[in-house]
Amino acid sequence: MVNKLIKTKKDYDAALARIEELMDAKERTREADELELLAKLVELYEESHFPIHSPDPVEAIQFRIDQLGMGRKDLIPFIGSRSKVSEVLNKKKPLSLAMMRALNKGLGIPAEVLLQEPAANFPSDFLQLEWNRFPLKELAKRGLIDNTKDMKLRAEEHIRRIIQQAGGPKTVSAVLLRKSKSARQNARADQYAIWAWCLHTMILARQNNLKQNYLKKSLTIEILRDIAKLSYFDNGPILAKEYLNKIGILFLIVPHFSKTYLDGASFLQEGRRPVISLTLRHDRIDNFWFCLLHELGHVVLHLAEENEFIIDDMDMRGHKAEIEDKRELDADRLAEEALVPKDEINKAFLERPVSSAEIDAVANKLKIHPAILAGRIRYESRNYRLLSKYVGQGEVKEHFQEYKSLIKK
Repeated sequence: MVNKLIKTKKDYDAALARIEELMDAKERTREADELELLAKLVELYEESHFPIHSPDPVEAIQFRIDQLGMGRKDLIPFIGSRSKVSEVLNKKKPLSLAMMRALNKGLGIPAEVLLQEPAANFPSDFLQLEWNRFPLKELAKRGLIDNTKDMKLRAEEHIRRIIQQAGGPKTVSAVLLRKSKSARQNARADQYAIWAWCLHTMILARQNNLKQNYLKKSLTIEILRDIAKLSYFDNGPILAKEYLNKIGILFLIVPHFSKTYLDGASFLQEGRRPVISLTLRHDRIDNFWFCLLHELGHVVLHLAEENEFIIDDMDMRGHKAEIEDKRELDADRLAEEALVPKDEINKAFLERPVSSAEIDAVANKLKIHPAILAGRIRYESRNYRLLSKYVGQGEVKEHFQEYKSLIKK
C-alpha cells in the first residue's frame, strides 16, 4: 500500500498503474482504502504540476458571444464604442473594471476569469462613488495618476490606487463616506475635488514621517502665542513649520484643487499624529497665520478620531451662509486670542482710519507681523478695502518650495 506523497513522474506513473489495478476493489476493504488514498495523492500532484489555467479574458468574451449567437457590435453596451470593442478584442487595450463589471452582469462571464485571479471578485467598497467625477486631469498634473487618453475609462482603477496609497479603504472611509458638509464648506464646492485634495494630503502625510511624538499638553495658549510671534521674523512661515514638526505636529502645504475653495484642514492620521495642511490659495500673510492658528485650535480642542478631516474655507467665516458650528467658533476664538488678544484691539481702530505707525506700534508691542493686526481690523470692521497694502499679499508661497514643485508636476 502506497502511503507517501507523490514527488516524481516515476511515482506518479506507478500510482496511476496501481489505481488501475484497484478499480474493482470492494468497499470497506484495505484495497478500497488504498484506492481512496492514491486518488487523493494523485490529485495533489496534478494540482501542483498540471494546473488548469483560467481562460484568457478576451477568449472568454469571444467564446461567450459565440455561445449566445452575438456579434462584436453587441459588445458596445458593455465595452463602449465600436473602436473600444475592437481595441479590447485585438488586445490593444486591457479591460477596465467598469467593462469587467458590465460583462459579468450582462453576459455572466465570471469575475475570476475577467480578473485572471482564482476565486477573485470585484471590489465592493465605495460603490456609491462616481469615479469619473474625480478631477482626473488635476490628479495627473500632480503625478498621482498617469496622464493618458483613457483616464476616464479607468477612473475607478486610478482612484482605488490613490486610496491604497492614502492608507487603504478602511483608513480613508471616514473621508469618503462622510455624509454631512463641513460648517466651513462652500456650497459651490465640488465634493469630488475636496475628496481628491484630502486623499493627496493623506498620501503626503504618509510620505513625511516625524521622529517626535505629539503630546497634547504641548499646545497651551502660551505656546500658541509663541507660534504667533514667529510671524515677527521674515522667515516666520518656515520657522512655524519647523516648530510644529519638532513638537510632533506634521505641517503640510498642499495646493488646492479647482472648485474646492479650501484654505486648510486638520486631522489625526494613524497613530493619532496631528496633521495640519494649508493650501495658500490666498497668498497673504494675515490669512496664513490665522488659518494656521485656527487649525491648531482644532488640534487642541476637537480632533478625536483618526482620519477625520476638519476642512475650512475661511471665506465662509462670518458669512450668512455659514452653517453654525461651535467647533469652528471655538477654533476662531482660540486663534484670535493667540494672535491678537482682545484687549489689545483698540475700539478706536474700528471707528477711524488707522495709520501705519499705529499698526507698527501695536505689532511691535505684541511681537507679531503687522499684517496680522491689519487682517484683524479688516475682519472686525467687515471692511476689506481697508489696509490692503498691509496684509502681505503675495508674500507666503515664496517660502515653500514644495508648493512650487506640487504645482509644476
